[in-house]
Amino acid sequence: MAKTGRDKNTKNKAKHSKLMVQKKNKKKEVEQLRKDRLKAIIKKAKE
Repeated sequence: MAKTGRDKNTKNKAKHSKLMVQKKNKKKEVEQLRKDRLKAIIKKAKE
């Protein structure tokens, strides 16, 4: 027989996708900070 009531796994899927988006955004932010720091170091070294 078919299950009645709530759909299976919808809450967990939404939570998982939210967490994965947070993880991607954090990784992008860390990479950008690293690039900015390197640019600053290179700029200071050229002066």
